[in-house]
Amino acid sequence: MAELNTGGDDGGKGKKVRSKKQNSKVDLTAMVDLAFLLITFFMLTTSLSKPQSMDLGMPEKDSKIPPILIADARTLTILVGENNTLKTYMGQFASPIEAPTSTTYGKDGIRKKILEKVVSVPVTMGDPKKGLIVIIKASKKSNYKNLVDVLDEMAICKVPTYAIVDIEKAEDALLKN
Repeated sequence: MAELNTGGDDGGKGKKVRSKKQNSKVDLTAMVDLAFLLITFFMLTTSLSKPQSMDLGMPEKDSKIPPILIADARTLTILVGENNTLKTYMGQFASPIEAPTSTTYGKDGIRKKILEKVVSVPVTMGDPKKGLIVIIKASKKSNYKNLVDVLDEMAICKVPTYAIVDIEKAEDALLKN
């Protein structure tokens, strides 16, 4: 039982006591019980933070997906290389609409480029439903963080259609230059 003593002894000094005062005691058992009940209540009712993950639909390895023809003016390809290198180009690699250019991560680099293309592609195509399609190609020497950063940029820029594709040898050679 928890107690709080507020009175004191006379110290045993042998003095004459005119009136004896009672020691006042406060029983703290109920308050301790209430504190533990509140702690238990808040621990059980709070929701723990859930891990956040990005939804990524991947095709099955055995499925044969026929090639889909897409206008070159709609596709932006992002090449992710080693040592935080990024290169982008529009269209096909053999005959690009915009030549491959190096860029950086962040709002002044890849995000700015993607946002420009999100606005300009529907205007170029003449149809607001035909938006930007981003193809992400990571080299074998790129790190996982850089790929996740590019995927985060897709979510930030609200790009509706993007895909992660295997990199070709010619594109990998471009990243090494």
